Amino acid sequence: MRALFGNLLPSRNERLLKTYRTAVRRINGFADACKQLDDAALGAKRAEFKTRFDNGESMEQLLPEAFAVVREASERALGLRHFDVQLMGGIALHQGRVAEMSTGEGKTLVATLPAYLNSLGGKGVHIVTVNDYLARRDAEWMGAVYRFLGMETGVIVSGQNPDERRLAYQGDVIYGTNNEFGFDYLRDNMALAIDEMVQPDHDYAIVDEVDSVLIDEARTPLIISGPAAGGVEIYTAVNELVRSLRREREEGDGGDYTVDEKTRQATLTENGHQRVEDLLIKKGMLAQGDSLYDYANIGLLHHVGASLRAASLFKKNVDYIVRGGKILIVDEFTGRVMPGRRWSDGLHQAIEAKEGVKIEAENQTFASITFQNYFRLYRKLAGMTGTADTEAYELHDIYKLEVVVLPTHKQMIRDDQADQIYMTQTEKFEAIAADIKECVANGQPVLAGTASIAVSEHLSGLLKKAGIEHQVLNAKHHEAESRIIAQAGRPGVVTIATNMAGRGTDIVLGGSLDAELSGIDDDGEKEKTRSQWRARHQRVVDAGGLRIVGTERHESRRIDNQLRGRSGRQGDPGSSRFYLSLEDNLMRIFASDKVKTIMDKFGMESGEAIEHRWVTRAIENAQRKVEAHNFDIRKTLLEYDDVVNEQRRIIYGQRYELMKSDDISDSVDTIMEEVAAGVVEGCVPRMAGQEWDTVRLETVLKNDFDLHSPVSEWCADADVTATVVRDKVLEDMQLAYRQKRDEVGAENLRAFESVCMLRTLDRNWKDHLMNIDYLRQGIGLRSFAQKNPKQEYKREAFGMFESMLDRIRYEFIVQLMKIKVSMETEPAPPEPRSDSAELGYRHAPAADLLHPQDTPPPPPAAAQAAPPPKHAPLKREHPKIGRNDPCFCGSGKKYKRCHGAGR
Repeated sequence: MRALFGNLLPSRNERLLKTYRTAVRRINGFADACKQLDDAALGAKRAEFKTRFDNGESMEQLLPEAFAVVREASERALGLRHFDVQLMGGIALHQGRVAEMSTGEGKTLVATLPAYLNSLGGKGVHIVTVNDYLARRDAEWMGAVYRFLGMETGVIVSGQNPDERRLAYQGDVIYGTNNEFGFDYLRDNMALAIDEMVQPDHDYAIVDEVDSVLIDEARTPLIISGPAAGGVEIYTAVNELVRSLRREREEGDGGDYTVDEKTRQATLTENGHQRVEDLLIKKGMLAQGDSLYDYANIGLLHHVGASLRAASLFKKNVDYIVRGGKILIVDEFTGRVMPGRRWSDGLHQAIEAKEGVKIEAENQTFASITFQNYFRLYRKLAGMTGTADTEAYELHDIYKLEVVVLPTHKQMIRDDQADQIYMTQTEKFEAIAADIKECVANGQPVLAGTASIAVSEHLSGLLKKAGIEHQVLNAKHHEAESRIIAQAGRPGVVTIATNMAGRGTDIVLGGSLDAELSGIDDDGEKEKTRSQWRARHQRVVDAGGLRIVGTERHESRRIDNQLRGRSGRQGDPGSSRFYLSLEDNLMRIFASDKVKTIMDKFGMESGEAIEHRWVTRAIENAQRKVEAHNFDIRKTLLEYDDVVNEQRRIIYGQRYELMKSDDISDSVDTIMEEVAAGVVEGCVPRMAGQEWDTVRLETVLKNDFDLHSPVSEWCADADVTATVVRDKVLEDMQLAYRQKRDEVGAENLRAFESVCMLRTLDRNWKDHLMNIDYLRQGIGLRSFAQKNPKQEYKREAFGMFESMLDRIRYEFIVQLMKIKVSMETEPAPPEPRSDSAELGYRHAPAADLLHPQDTPPPPPAAAQAAPPPKHAPLKREHPKIGRNDPCFCGSGKKYKRCHGAGR
């Protein structure tokens, strides 16, 4: 019935593929014409296309001929000609969709098609990869095609200075990692001048391994931070205390804390709370009779919570590794280390204390953004991956990206065998070792996928005992990744690897021929090498192709599919099987009861394996539940971050306008009027019947604005009103500021005004980010009062933002009014940020952002305002005149709108 209705009512995917095939026929129609062009004429087509585009022809109209030109150029420059399915992938990417293409189908080459077409608009095309190696490799590899077509290629990787980045962004196509693109955006919005910015407009981006970037890493915001106040000794002391606590295994067994592995939370029990307080009192860290939950001890409570999570939930060689005396985070999806990244809210420091390495000072956030909101900045976004269909709903719901599943160039013949489930992990690994041993004996290469470094090393130890040679590819050895992958397809070669998401390198049966030929110049030697490779290749094909052995199921079906996808590329033979046990994390936490019931029904005994569709279905249902749970977390994160994102857009927009403007004197006048009105209203209210506090107003004006206004004398007149007082105070402010402008010089003062406003804005925005994080961590408790936490968060975040804007205006005017002129020297250009050398770049942990945690520590001391620059005195060319007086030139305009503009 499904087949019948499928023929009558084709799916959305099938309808799209039908239109793509029609477009491919049009592209093929230009093939002969492109072949007739010489190299120079083919390269000159770009100028022709740009002219046609500028004259009103759309990119959709140019697409067939442009794609045909790129395909011909690729064949001449690289010897690679796009298959029809690759052309279909290029169309999907141009339309702003996600192209799901199996491993080995040539996604890297596909990206050249839409990149060439979309670069005609004159704005750079960003191609996003998951690591620096792939960014460099792809930019160099595909750069031959772009150079042939008269285009420039840039690459953005870690370690580049601003000038190198700025130059790279000027290219037509820019390759870089998701982290570097995101951090450049944040750094640009911390700049003090337009010429310090490096990243241009966000026009069009193609994200490679789009599911890894937009889904797996969506919960880890990019954060630029600097050192915060406070010592690090407390982490060591609290770590010693936490190590003495006992985990509660069963309810009521007297344990000190509980662990919820599903939500990755650790919580003190009532018994544990009392024990921690007693230990803190004994150590002298808590006063006798005080409670850990008193407001004065919230910082201590925060440290206990961080150390408890570090001890119970974060495991060495799984979540992180220790190398060179540093804690390096391991990406849970790719198995890669993330150097330079740190967990936030004291968690990284707690893990450093746990492992006995040097504890770095805790940081404060200066700027942050999630990948979700960063990539939604682009006018058009597209992506490609081998596994996206299982996450199609999320990609469409969050990013408005539609997934198109493209057919393979050759038919997939991989044999995906049913899972085998054992009672214990020991039995499971014995079966895995036996499977690998049999494959090696038959000359079949094996790729064993593991979920963590610890498992990969455990399996490596078993294979060593069995005398089986193998290579290990994990976060500890990723430097040799390309070499290991290049040899992974040789007969009988065994490779153990952590999650393979985003590796970006094909495993070729028989080994990589290109890698072998790269160091050979002699033609005869090359032919001999090719002959040997063909023999090896055929031997592996006869043995059954690449064998995939999964040591456990991942929480996401997509990660399992990525591992399977390493085999069976381009119609190659291959096979895969996952081995599981009831002691695996996924089975133990989510599916153990159902599967154990099924195994008991079948009368399973120790040492036996079960292989049945019921068990497979139970496991897949468990994975779906976890995927749905993770999606809810990511969506909740986005809903909360959208509030900050709107505020971020406003602040960053104001920063850009400030840097772009040569003169903000009109804004200064407006802000001064608002501040004067606010100050007066606070002491001399306009409402009838309310008393005036003239003494307080005089004190505020004197202390904050350096004004000696005789408010009491003004108010002695019975006819004076609050409006009159406001106008007089404003007049005094403007007069005092005009005198400073006359002394300093309008040109000099304009530079100081911009820098002063930027620094005031940045300082308050930094503190606002810290406060908004604290608000988010505790907002979930509002649900106990029958209130919607999201609505409460939006309401309070808006109020905090309004208060921050008022504070920025007030502090800005206070600083302007306190300028002191002490030397007759030309002003020096603004110095770079004093904290720039200490900025850190990191990912925040997902759980910290989404689940209410222990109350955070009090905020660090606010950053000090920059000292005012020293200026030269003004040489007056005309008599002194008021800003609102008629201009001396006789134009009829006010002085401030004519010759006084900018003064």
